[in-house]
Amino acid sequence: MTYDTVITGSHIATPTGIIDKNLVLDEGKIVMLTNEIPSCDNKINADGLVSIPGIIDPHVHYGVYSPIEKAAKSESHAAAIGGVTTMMRMLRLGDSYKKSLLPQLYASSNSHYIDYAIHASIFTLNQVDEMQFCVDNGVTSFKLYMNLGGEVGHVYMDMQPEKNLLQEEHVEVNSEIVQKVVEKASSIGCPVLVHAEDFEQCECGIRKSKEKNLDGLAVWSQSRPYESESKSIKTISKFARDSNCVLYFAHIGSRRALEQIDEERKNGTKIFVETCPHYLTLSHEKQEGYLAKVMPPIRSEDDVSSVWNAISQNKIDTVGTDHVANQLKLKLGGNTVWDALAGFPGIGTLLPLLLSEGVNKNRISISQLANLTSVNTAKIFGMYPVKGSFEPSSDADITLIDLKKEQKVTSDLFGGFSDYLVYEGWKLKGWPVKTIIRGEIVSEDFQVIGKQGFGKLAPRTVKPI
Repeated sequence: MTYDTVITGSHIATPTGIIDKNLVLDEGKIVMLTNEIPSCDNKINADGLVSIPGIIDPHVHYGVYSPIEKAAKSESHAAAIGGVTTMMRMLRLGDSYKKSLLPQLYASSNSHYIDYAIHASIFTLNQVDEMQFCVDNGVTSFKLYMNLGGEVGHVYMDMQPEKNLLQEEHVEVNSEIVQKVVEKASSIGCPVLVHAEDFEQCECGIRKSKEKNLDGLAVWSQSRPYESESKSIKTISKFARDSNCVLYFAHIGSRRALEQIDEERKNGTKIFVETCPHYLTLSHEKQEGYLAKVMPPIRSEDDVSSVWNAISQNKIDTVGTDHVANQLKLKLGGNTVWDALAGFPGIGTLLPLLLSEGVNKNRISISQLANLTSVNTAKIFGMYPVKGSFEPSSDADITLIDLKKEQKVTSDLFGGFSDYLVYEGWKLKGWPVKTIIRGEIVSEDFQVIGKQGFGKLAPRTVKPI
């Protein structure tokens, strides 16, 4: 039998260790790992490279500052160069999902270079009633923004397809909505992603800082105190225990938040934890300007160490980027930290940062990297073993890595919508050199060679986790 592709000579990362085998691919699927080199149409020499299951970024914002048909093209381009094979969009709609979800799905369907999936954000009681409709259309996870309400309830929703118009709205994610989302998600077998900041405490902290005319990233951090994270974690964990709901705490980057999650896990709450590269690499003590403004804020050097320690103790399950596809003119909207937009691009630098600062500095192993960036995410969000696996019949999603490759970070390297990066000028060691999705090479040596529209909505299952 002649197979489509054989990848020879690479070190293959599995959840338990490294094995040296050849990867055999056919009709978009993994066929086997073998010492042999069977007959094939295409042989990829990967001597000295590392093969890991294709990177899944569980936390991406795109379609907010440019309509989805354009954003999907630009951001999946950046993702492919960064070794990402599946990107999970945080969809935010201010109106009915029954009205607007299908147009969003249609507009996405011909635009991505890589595969994708969607989390539906829930802001209103009417949207709670539409969660089953979302599941019926392939959206099987939901997002709660506990940071939005009162004077800090401002949010940009996703643009309508084909309309390049910002959708600014005010929302109130109160305790009633939080409780009902958790209960409904549990009843239909779906996890709830949580932005864990208490909006009332943030509102108070911001008001006090502004009254004192304070400025800077350190002040931004102080205005959104650690206690706002721990309070919201405690609140939603109680709701989740009462209804047996699975929680996924997004973008956790502080020691206090990690401690509160430890407590809630001991109390019996089913919890998964995501951190982001910026909580592993940046602190308000060392960053200048406002580019690194984000919610929750980057914290202290001590917090950075705490997050690395949590990873080493297997207390963190995934790494997502919280990528926001915005531009510098929007990001820096004024002269103070209060005027700047929260959030910044990062999907292209996810893997290089973890390789350079993690693997190549002996903070994590290659197997840990594979678990954090692919295997665990696929399991949590119902894509495993089709995604996140080298098992036979799984999708042939593979990221080939050169651990020795050094490259300087520049925004134009990735070809995304954003014209800046917080890591601009950083020289990183360890880069993806091939991104393979369902057996097809989509990106190679910093060039996207795949076709727009090749990326498909990833099938997901709903089942107890």
